[in-house]
Amino acid sequence: MQGRVQVAQRSHPPLDRVHRIAVLRPNAVGDFVFALPALHALKQAYPAARLTLVGKAWHRDFLAGRPGPVDDVAVMPPVPGIGAAPEAGGDAVDAIDDFIARMRERSFDIALQMYGGGRHSNAFLQRFGARLSVGARARDAPPLDRWLPYREPVPRRLALLEIAGLAGAPPLVPPLPELTLVDADRAEAAAALPPVPGERLAVLQPGASDPRRRWPAHRFAALGDRLALQGLRVAINGAPGEAALVAEVAGRMRHPAVALAGRLGLGGLCGLLARARLLVSNDTGPLHLALALGVPGVGIFWLTNLVEGMPLRPSLLHAALSLRTRCPVCGQDNVAQRCPHDASFVADVGLDEVAALAGRALDETG
Repeated sequence: MQGRVQVAQRSHPPLDRVHRIAVLRPNAVGDFVFALPALHALKQAYPAARLTLVGKAWHRDFLAGRPGPVDDVAVMPPVPGIGAAPEAGGDAVDAIDDFIARMRERSFDIALQMYGGGRHSNAFLQRFGARLSVGARARDAPPLDRWLPYREPVPRRLALLEIAGLAGAPPLVPPLPELTLVDADRAEAAAALPPVPGERLAVLQPGASDPRRRWPAHRFAALGDRLALQGLRVAINGAPGEAALVAEVAGRMRHPAVALAGRLGLGGLCGLLARARLLVSNDTGPLHLALALGVPGVGIFWLTNLVEGMPLRPSLLHAALSLRTRCPVCGQDNVAQRCPHDASFVADVGLDEVAALAGRALDETG
């Protein structure tokens, strides 16, 4: 294969005799959801092939026994530049070599790099020994058999679909839900929050891994009160490390709300979201899970995050956008560099705006 850029408009027919496909995507929850359309496209193009997601332990646990495009998960060790510091060595080298040996034994026909620009991941993927390697390539990354220039910011779902197209998978918008619920999801959600007759559930998600993307807790509390006045049952979700934030939102509310920080695994969260009429969330994994499940969401976004996180079905998302670029503490522009402060960059989004979007979402769902 030639290591030349493939023109984006050029179509690639499916390969013959494809039995095994590997997709390198060892990311977080939202990043996995961004890849779902591409994974569905690959499975549709190669229905008889076994699709292996090269990812993390949480992928294995979440996807075990769950119908969908992924047939199995290969949990990779930390690799320099892919989950480990670029200079990592020592014991890590032996673990990586053992993993590569296991991957080569699988005799993959196609290996797709869906982890960034490929500075470290392209060379790692090539060691799998697949018949065809495809993916994105930044300027400082080695080429694959077929590659596209790495860009950012871009709509991530579309960018990954374009990579799947290099492997002969025509783009598609997968049917809803993009994720399959299993009985264990519903049972876990019911144990954490037993359903009630006539339930109209609204879920608030006040956390985010980047503090700059967090809408203020007092705004979430005020919004929760407005939703409660409309007769909705309000639940506040968060990871175990966000318990204090969830408690703050619940404590500021004048009406009852259920605090769920740390009480739901990823499957249980899916079970809860599937019951919800609405999710109001910062730009974080649960928002993208809800959209993949077909649940309307109000998302509070900072700048280019909306470009990257836009779903293939824009009608499901009601977006509130902050255009702030300068830190409210020191005034430094945070687009190219990050200052040491973790002040909210989405605090400019007003309560009335988010409440209006939530009301519109509820009206549209009946």
